[in-house]
Amino acid sequence: MRRAFLLIMLATFAAGIGWWLLRPLPQHLTVRLTQLHSPRPWQSVAVSPATAPATPAATPIATPAATPLTTSSTKPTPSATAAASGGELALIVDDCGQWIETERRFVALDIPLTLSVLPDVPYSGEIAREAAAAGKGIMLHLPMEALSGIDPGRGKVTTAMSDGAIVAAVQADLAQVPLAQGVNNHEGSKASADPRVMHAVIGVLAQRGNLFFIDSRTNAASVGESTARDLGVPTAARDVFLDNRPNVAYSEAQLLAAAAIAREHGSAIAIGHPKPTTLEALRAMIPQLQASGIRFVLVADLVATNGR
Repeated sequence: MRRAFLLIMLATFAAGIGWWLLRPLPQHLTVRLTQLHSPRPWQSVAVSPATAPATPAATPIATPAATPLTTSSTKPTPSATAAASGGELALIVDDCGQWIETERRFVALDIPLTLSVLPDVPYSGEIAREAAAAGKGIMLHLPMEALSGIDPGRGKVTTAMSDGAIVAAVQADLAQVPLAQGVNNHEGSKASADPRVMHAVIGVLAQRGNLFFIDSRTNAASVGESTARDLGVPTAARDVFLDNRPNVAYSEAQLLAAAAIAREHGSAIAIGHPKPTTLEALRAMIPQLQASGIRFVLVADLVATNGR
């Protein structure tokens, strides 16, 4: 009996527990549970197309128009492009007429250059004719008195000479190099600084009317260029000596210095001599200088076009 009573009591308790668990929840508890299971702000929420917020249209990134290919007929060549930023360089080879085989190698260089030929030396006329036939420039390398007392050679002009004697000497020297388009001084560190002497020398060029004067500037006090301007003779002055030292590396460095002046000022004049080391430096450096935009020109053209 007692056992049966306990079983009845357990069954009644279990039924009460079941009813309590299965009963409907009050409204406030239903709302709370719904909020607990609603998506959080960082959770993905599926939104129907009808209610999705409008997304601003993306701003297109500007794409450059395709650059048309440059054809061979319009594409600038590297040398033409480089030349636009380069300058003009006039090379003068002084002391010519003495070492004709070496001088011929300078004439053979495939660039414009000018040979300045001494009067009364063994090959004055021969090298001048050969150079002119090859399209090179020709000048008279006029011997003039030096401060050192060194003898500049036959046909020299000195400060002790009268004006008449100077005029006669210059005319005789020009007759030795009849193809000359202009004149520059050989030595002359003393005579070129004397206004009287230079007025007499350049007066001959002015009288002829078709010759220019290049001041070799063997003396910083030279009045050659200024006198030529005063007399209306086309003129310019040397910027760089290429071979004060008979050394290839030195001459190459001097060519680079001349090129730098040409780029900065539009033109430059460099003077060298018929030395094997100078020739070697030129052969090595000409392609490099041309590739960098340097244009080699005759000094006569430089003076005529630039009014230097």
